[in-house]
Amino acid sequence: MATVSLKSLKKSYGRDEVLHGIDIDIADREFIVVVGPSGCGKSTLLRMIAGLETVTSGDVLINDENVNQHEPMDRNIAMVFQNYALYPHMTVYNNMAYSLKIAGTPKAEIKERVERAAQLLQLTEYLQRRPRQLSGGQRQRVAMGRAIVRKPAVFLFDEPLSNLDAKLRVQMRLEIRKLQRELGVTAVYVTHDQVEAMTLGDRLVVLNDGYLEQFGSPIELYQRPATLFVARFIGSPAMNIFDGMADGTQVTLDGGVRIDTGIAASGRVKVGVRPEHFVADTNGAFKVNTSMLEQLGSNTLVHGTLAGASGAGAAEIVVSLPGIHTEAMVGEGLSVAPSELHLFDPDGKRIDG
Repeated sequence: MATVSLKSLKKSYGRDEVLHGIDIDIADREFIVVVGPSGCGKSTLLRMIAGLETVTSGDVLINDENVNQHEPMDRNIAMVFQNYALYPHMTVYNNMAYSLKIAGTPKAEIKERVERAAQLLQLTEYLQRRPRQLSGGQRQRVAMGRAIVRKPAVFLFDEPLSNLDAKLRVQMRLEIRKLQRELGVTAVYVTHDQVEAMTLGDRLVVLNDGYLEQFGSPIELYQRPATLFVARFIGSPAMNIFDGMADGTQVTLDGGVRIDTGIAASGRVKVGVRPEHFVADTNGAFKVNTSMLEQLGSNTLVHGTLAGASGAGAAEIVVSLPGIHTEAMVGEGLSVAPSELHLFDPDGKRIDG
Protein backbone atom coordinates (compact mmCIF):
# COMPACT_ATOMS: atom_id res chain seq x y z
CA MET A 1 0.00 0.00 0.00
CA ALA A 2 1.53 3.34 -0.96
CA THR A 3 0.92 6.93 -1.93
CA VAL A 4 3.41 8.85 -4.05
CA SER A 5 3.79 12.64 -4.09
CA LEU A 6 6.05 14.75 -6.25
CA LYS A 7 6.58 18.29 -4.92
CA SER A 8 8.05 20.96 -7.21
CA LEU A 9 10.27 18.30 -8.73
CA LYS A 10 13.03 19.56 -11.01
CA LYS A 11 15.86 17.87 -12.86
CA SER A 12 18.81 19.55 -14.54
CA TYR A 13 21.86 18.29 -16.36
CA GLY A 14 24.26 21.19 -16.00
CA ARG A 15 22.43 24.25 -17.31
CA ASP A 16 19.89 22.15 -19.16
CA GLU A 17 16.69 21.83 -17.10
CA VAL A 18 14.65 18.86 -18.34
CA LEU A 19 11.87 18.82 -15.71
CA HIS A 20 10.36 22.11 -14.60
CA GLY A 21 8.68 21.79 -11.22
CA ILE A 22 6.34 18.78 -11.41
CA ASP A 23 3.59 18.58 -8.75
CA ILE A 24 1.38 15.49 -8.58
CA ASP A 25 -0.21 13.39 -5.84
CA ILE A 26 -0.85 9.70 -6.52
CA ALA A 27 -3.36 7.86 -4.34
CA ASP A 28 -2.92 4.38 -2.91
CA ARG A 29 -3.69 1.65 -5.51
CA GLU A 30 -4.00 4.21 -8.29
CA PHE A 31 -2.74 3.47 -11.80
CA ILE A 32 -1.06 6.59 -13.17
CA VAL A 33 0.18 6.84 -16.75
CA VAL A 34 2.83 9.39 -17.71
CA VAL A 35 2.46 10.19 -21.39
CA GLY A 36 4.06 12.57 -23.86
CA PRO A 37 6.28 12.69 -26.95
CA SER A 38 9.84 11.39 -27.03
CA GLY A 39 12.24 13.57 -25.06
CA CYS A 40 9.59 15.22 -22.87
CA GLY A 41 11.04 13.86 -19.59
CA LYS A 42 8.79 10.84 -18.94
CA SER A 43 11.50 8.28 -18.24
CA THR A 44 13.56 10.81 -16.27
CA LEU A 45 10.56 11.41 -14.00
CA LEU A 46 10.11 7.67 -13.47
CA ARG A 47 13.79 7.15 -12.73
CA MET A 48 13.69 9.92 -10.13
CA ILE A 49 10.84 8.13 -8.34
CA ALA A 50 12.89 4.93 -8.50
CA GLY A 51 16.04 6.61 -7.21
CA LEU A 52 18.00 5.92 -10.39
CA GLU A 53 18.29 9.68 -11.04
CA THR A 54 19.14 12.27 -8.40
CA VAL A 55 16.70 15.08 -7.64
CA THR A 56 17.98 18.55 -8.53
CA SER A 57 15.32 20.23 -6.40
CA GLY A 58 11.94 19.35 -4.98
CA ASP A 59 10.86 16.20 -3.18
CA VAL A 60 9.80 12.60 -3.87
CA LEU A 61 7.58 11.25 -1.10
CA ILE A 62 6.43 7.64 -0.73
CA ASN A 63 3.83 7.18 2.01
CA ASP A 64 4.59 10.79 3.08
CA GLU A 65 8.26 9.94 3.67
CA ASN A 66 10.87 11.96 1.78
CA VAL A 67 12.98 9.40 -0.12
CA ASN A 68 15.30 11.80 -1.98
CA GLN A 69 18.34 10.35 -0.23
CA HIS A 70 17.15 6.72 -0.17
CA GLU A 71 18.85 4.15 -2.38
CA PRO A 72 16.56 2.39 -4.91
CA MET A 73 16.62 -0.83 -2.86
CA ASP A 74 15.30 1.07 0.17
CA ARG A 75 12.25 2.62 -1.55
CA ASN A 76 10.11 -0.55 -1.71
CA ILE A 77 9.57 -0.15 -5.43
CA ALA A 78 9.93 -2.52 -8.39
CA MET A 79 10.64 -1.45 -11.94
CA VAL A 80 9.79 -3.19 -15.21
CA PHE A 81 11.95 -2.05 -18.13
CA GLN A 82 11.42 -1.86 -21.88
CA ASN A 83 14.16 -4.41 -22.62
CA TYR A 84 13.10 -6.95 -19.94
CA ALA A 85 16.64 -7.01 -18.38
CA LEU A 86 16.55 -10.77 -17.77
CA TYR A 87 19.59 -12.89 -17.00
CA PRO A 88 20.00 -15.03 -20.15
CA HIS A 89 21.84 -17.90 -18.41
CA MET A 90 19.18 -18.32 -15.70
CA THR A 91 15.90 -20.18 -15.88
CA VAL A 92 12.61 -18.32 -15.54
CA TYR A 93 12.36 -19.57 -11.96
CA ASN A 94 15.81 -18.28 -11.04
CA ASN A 95 15.24 -14.94 -12.79
CA MET A 96 12.13 -14.42 -10.69
CA ALA A 97 13.74 -15.70 -7.49
CA TYR A 98 17.08 -13.90 -7.76
CA SER A 99 16.29 -10.75 -5.78
CA LEU A 100 14.72 -12.82 -3.00
CA LYS A 101 17.81 -15.05 -2.79
CA ILE A 102 20.06 -11.98 -2.53
CA ALA A 103 17.84 -10.67 0.27
CA GLY A 104 18.22 -13.94 2.19
CA THR A 105 14.58 -14.98 1.93
CA PRO A 106 13.97 -18.59 3.07
CA LYS A 107 13.82 -21.13 0.23
CA ALA A 108 10.30 -22.25 1.07
CA GLU A 109 9.02 -18.66 0.91
CA ILE A 110 10.86 -18.04 -2.36
CA LYS A 111 9.24 -21.12 -3.88
CA GLU A 112 5.80 -20.03 -2.69
CA ARG A 113 6.17 -16.48 -4.04
CA VAL A 114 7.58 -17.53 -7.41
CA GLU A 115 4.94 -20.19 -7.97
CA ARG A 116 2.18 -17.77 -7.00
CA ALA A 117 3.50 -15.13 -9.42
CA ALA A 118 3.94 -17.74 -12.16
CA GLN A 119 0.33 -18.82 -11.69
CA LEU A 120 -0.90 -15.23 -11.93
CA LEU A 121 1.12 -14.68 -15.11
CA GLN A 122 0.43 -18.09 -16.70
CA LEU A 123 4.14 -18.96 -16.59
CA THR A 124 4.02 -22.17 -14.55
CA GLU A 125 4.92 -24.44 -17.48
CA TYR A 126 7.87 -22.21 -18.44
CA LEU A 127 9.66 -22.01 -15.08
CA GLN A 128 12.56 -24.23 -16.20
CA ARG A 129 13.06 -22.52 -19.56
CA ARG A 130 15.59 -19.79 -20.30
CA PRO A 131 14.67 -16.36 -21.74
CA ARG A 132 15.87 -17.24 -25.27
CA GLN A 133 13.24 -20.02 -25.35
CA LEU A 134 10.38 -17.54 -24.71
CA SER A 135 8.41 -15.15 -26.87
CA GLY A 136 8.56 -11.40 -26.29
CA GLY A 137 5.28 -11.42 -24.40
CA GLN A 138 6.43 -14.28 -22.17
CA ARG A 139 9.70 -12.48 -21.41
CA GLN A 140 7.75 -9.42 -20.38
CA ARG A 141 5.65 -11.59 -18.06
CA VAL A 142 8.83 -12.91 -16.47
CA ALA A 143 10.03 -9.34 -15.93
CA MET A 144 6.73 -8.55 -14.23
CA GLY A 145 6.93 -11.74 -12.19
CA ARG A 146 10.36 -10.77 -10.94
CA ALA A 147 8.82 -7.52 -9.70
CA ILE A 148 5.73 -9.17 -8.19
CA VAL A 149 7.64 -11.61 -5.98
CA ARG A 150 9.25 -8.70 -4.14
CA LYS A 151 5.80 -7.48 -3.02
CA PRO A 152 6.65 -3.84 -3.68
CA ALA A 153 4.52 -0.91 -2.58
CA VAL A 154 4.90 0.80 -5.97
CA PHE A 155 5.27 -0.65 -9.47
CA LEU A 156 7.13 1.44 -12.05
CA PHE A 157 6.79 0.57 -15.76
CA ASP A 158 9.10 2.19 -18.32
CA GLU A 159 7.49 1.64 -21.77
CA PRO A 160 7.30 -2.12 -21.12
CA LEU A 161 5.32 -2.96 -24.27
CA SER A 162 7.16 -0.95 -26.91
CA ASN A 163 9.12 -3.98 -28.18
CA LEU A 164 5.97 -6.04 -28.80
CA ASP A 165 3.82 -6.18 -31.93
CA ALA A 166 0.50 -4.32 -32.02
CA LYS A 167 -1.75 -7.31 -31.28
CA LEU A 168 0.38 -8.47 -28.34
CA ARG A 169 0.53 -4.93 -26.92
CA VAL A 170 -3.26 -4.86 -26.70
CA GLN A 171 -3.32 -8.22 -24.93
CA MET A 172 -0.50 -7.33 -22.54
CA ARG A 173 -1.88 -3.97 -21.48
CA LEU A 174 -5.15 -5.67 -20.50
CA GLU A 175 -3.16 -8.21 -18.49
CA ILE A 176 -1.13 -5.49 -16.77
CA ARG A 177 -4.28 -3.59 -15.76
CA LYS A 178 -5.95 -6.74 -14.48
CA LEU A 179 -2.82 -7.72 -12.56
CA GLN A 180 -2.49 -4.30 -10.93
CA ARG A 181 -6.08 -4.49 -9.70
CA GLU A 182 -5.64 -8.04 -8.38
CA LEU A 183 -2.46 -7.12 -6.49
CA GLY A 184 -3.88 -3.83 -5.21
CA VAL A 185 -0.63 -1.91 -5.76
CA THR A 186 0.13 1.66 -6.81
CA ALA A 187 1.50 1.86 -10.35
CA VAL A 188 3.24 4.53 -12.42
CA TYR A 189 3.47 3.65 -16.11
CA VAL A 190 5.40 5.55 -18.80
CA THR A 191 4.41 5.43 -22.47
CA HIS A 192 4.45 7.60 -25.59
CA ASP A 193 1.34 5.80 -26.90
CA GLN A 194 -1.74 7.88 -26.06
CA VAL A 195 -4.14 5.00 -26.86
CA GLU A 196 -2.26 2.85 -24.35
CA ALA A 197 -2.46 5.72 -21.85
CA MET A 198 -6.21 6.20 -22.31
CA THR A 199 -7.00 2.51 -21.82
CA LEU A 200 -4.70 1.89 -18.83
CA GLY A 201 -4.68 4.92 -16.57
CA ASP A 202 -6.97 6.00 -13.76
CA ARG A 203 -5.36 9.39 -14.36
CA LEU A 204 -2.88 10.67 -16.92
CA VAL A 205 0.13 12.94 -16.49
CA VAL A 206 0.71 14.72 -19.81
CA LEU A 207 4.25 16.08 -20.17
CA ASN A 208 5.52 18.40 -22.87
CA ASP A 209 9.14 19.52 -22.98
CA GLY A 210 9.51 18.90 -19.24
CA TYR A 211 6.37 20.80 -18.24
CA LEU A 212 3.17 19.35 -16.79
CA GLU A 213 0.44 20.20 -19.30
CA GLN A 214 -2.46 18.49 -17.50
CA PHE A 215 -3.14 15.84 -14.85
CA GLY A 216 -6.56 14.21 -14.82
CA SER A 217 -8.70 11.26 -15.84
CA PRO A 218 -8.59 10.07 -19.47
CA ILE A 219 -12.17 11.27 -20.02
CA GLU A 220 -11.41 14.68 -18.51
CA LEU A 221 -8.44 15.14 -20.82
CA TYR A 222 -10.48 13.99 -23.81
CA GLN A 223 -13.52 16.14 -23.09
CA ARG A 224 -11.82 19.23 -21.60
CA PRO A 225 -8.18 19.49 -22.72
CA ALA A 226 -6.57 22.36 -20.82
CA THR A 227 -4.15 23.26 -23.61
CA LEU A 228 -3.81 22.98 -27.35
CA PHE A 229 -1.02 20.45 -26.85
CA VAL A 230 -3.24 18.11 -24.82
CA ALA A 231 -6.07 18.56 -27.32
CA ARG A 232 -3.82 17.43 -30.17
CA PHE A 233 -2.06 14.68 -28.25
CA ILE A 234 -5.05 12.92 -26.67
CA GLY A 235 -7.46 11.24 -29.06
CA SER A 236 -7.00 9.22 -32.25
CA PRO A 237 -7.27 10.49 -34.93
CA ALA A 238 -5.99 13.79 -33.54
CA MET A 239 -8.27 16.77 -32.98
CA ASN A 240 -8.71 19.14 -35.93
CA ILE A 241 -7.51 22.68 -35.21
CA PHE A 242 -8.78 25.64 -37.24
CA ASP A 243 -7.66 29.27 -37.01
CA GLY A 244 -10.30 31.96 -36.87
CA MET A 245 -11.53 35.32 -35.59
CA ALA A 246 -13.96 35.44 -32.66
CA ASP A 247 -16.64 38.07 -32.17
CA GLY A 248 -18.77 37.14 -29.17
CA THR A 249 -19.92 33.54 -29.58
CA GLN A 250 -19.45 33.69 -33.35
CA VAL A 251 -16.19 32.59 -34.96
CA THR A 252 -15.29 33.09 -38.60
CA LEU A 253 -12.74 30.49 -39.58
CA ASP A 254 -9.99 31.39 -42.03
CA GLY A 255 -11.56 30.59 -45.36
CA GLY A 256 -14.99 31.97 -44.52
CA VAL A 257 -16.84 29.29 -42.51
CA ARG A 258 -18.87 30.96 -39.74
CA ILE A 259 -19.91 28.97 -36.68
CA ASP A 260 -21.49 29.55 -33.28
CA THR A 261 -19.28 28.15 -30.50
CA GLY A 262 -21.48 29.18 -27.59
CA ILE A 263 -18.34 30.59 -25.92
CA ALA A 264 -17.77 34.34 -25.70
CA ALA A 265 -14.38 35.47 -26.99
CA SER A 266 -12.76 38.13 -29.14
CA GLY A 267 -9.78 38.32 -31.47
CA ARG A 268 -7.73 35.49 -32.90
CA VAL A 269 -8.61 32.02 -31.62
CA LYS A 270 -8.11 28.38 -32.49
CA VAL A 271 -11.16 26.11 -32.75
CA GLY A 272 -10.79 22.39 -32.06
CA VAL A 273 -13.10 19.69 -33.38
CA ARG A 274 -12.59 15.98 -32.83
CA PRO A 275 -12.96 13.93 -36.06
CA GLU A 276 -15.72 11.78 -34.52
CA HIS A 277 -17.87 14.78 -33.59
CA PHE A 278 -18.68 15.79 -37.16
CA VAL A 279 -22.10 14.76 -38.45
CA ALA A 280 -23.03 14.38 -42.11
CA ASP A 281 -25.51 17.23 -42.80
CA THR A 282 -26.52 18.67 -46.17
CA ASN A 283 -27.02 22.05 -44.49
CA GLY A 284 -23.77 21.86 -42.50
CA ALA A 285 -21.37 24.82 -42.55
CA PHE A 286 -18.31 22.61 -42.98
CA LYS A 287 -17.56 21.60 -46.57
CA VAL A 288 -14.73 19.21 -47.33
CA ASN A 289 -12.54 18.92 -50.39
CA THR A 290 -11.88 15.19 -50.00
CA SER A 291 -8.44 13.84 -50.87
CA MET A 292 -8.75 10.31 -49.47
CA LEU A 293 -11.22 7.99 -47.77
CA GLU A 294 -10.24 5.19 -45.38
CA GLN A 295 -13.04 2.62 -45.24
CA LEU A 296 -12.58 0.83 -41.91
CA GLY A 297 -15.92 -0.97 -41.90
CA SER A 298 -17.37 0.38 -38.67
CA ASN A 299 -16.42 3.91 -39.67
CA THR A 300 -14.96 5.96 -42.50
CA LEU A 301 -12.02 8.34 -42.10
CA VAL A 302 -12.25 11.30 -44.45
CA HIS A 303 -9.03 13.21 -45.20
CA GLY A 304 -9.11 16.51 -47.03
CA THR A 305 -9.13 20.28 -46.72
CA LEU A 306 -11.77 22.56 -45.29
CA ALA A 307 -13.46 24.64 -47.94
CA GLY A 308 -14.78 28.12 -47.13
CA ALA A 309 -18.13 29.58 -48.11
CA SER A 310 -16.65 30.70 -51.39
CA GLY A 311 -14.73 27.48 -51.96
CA ALA A 312 -11.47 28.98 -50.65
CA GLY A 313 -9.45 27.75 -47.70
CA ALA A 314 -6.87 25.02 -47.30
CA ALA A 315 -6.96 23.98 -43.62
CA GLU A 316 -6.46 20.23 -43.32
CA ILE A 317 -9.33 18.22 -41.87
CA VAL A 318 -9.91 14.62 -40.77
CA VAL A 319 -13.47 13.40 -40.22
CA SER A 320 -14.60 10.09 -38.72
CA LEU A 321 -18.11 9.11 -39.81
CA PRO A 322 -19.89 5.95 -38.60
CA GLY A 323 -20.48 3.29 -41.25
CA ILE A 324 -19.48 3.41 -44.91
CA HIS A 325 -19.54 6.73 -46.75
CA THR A 326 -18.74 7.77 -50.30
CA GLU A 327 -16.94 10.93 -51.36
CA ALA A 328 -20.20 12.34 -52.72
CA MET A 329 -21.94 11.87 -49.36
CA VAL A 330 -19.15 13.67 -47.52
CA GLY A 331 -19.11 16.54 -49.98
CA GLU A 332 -22.69 17.45 -49.11
CA GLY A 333 -21.58 19.05 -45.83
CA LEU A 334 -20.85 18.46 -42.16
CA SER A 335 -22.03 20.02 -38.94
CA VAL A 336 -20.87 19.84 -35.32
CA ALA A 337 -22.77 20.67 -32.13
CA PRO A 338 -21.46 23.79 -30.29
CA SER A 339 -21.02 21.67 -27.15
CA GLU A 340 -18.42 19.58 -29.01
CA LEU A 341 -16.28 22.58 -30.00
CA HIS A 342 -13.09 23.53 -28.12
CA LEU A 343 -11.74 27.08 -28.08
CA PHE A 344 -8.12 28.08 -27.40
CA ASP A 345 -6.38 31.43 -27.22
CA PRO A 346 -3.29 32.23 -29.36
CA ASP A 347 -1.05 30.91 -26.55
CA GLY A 348 -2.79 27.53 -26.61
CA LYS A 349 -4.75 27.92 -23.35
CA ARG A 350 -8.35 26.71 -23.17
CA ILE A 351 -11.11 29.35 -23.30
CA ASP A 352 -14.24 28.39 -21.36
CA GLY A 353 -17.61 30.07 -21.53
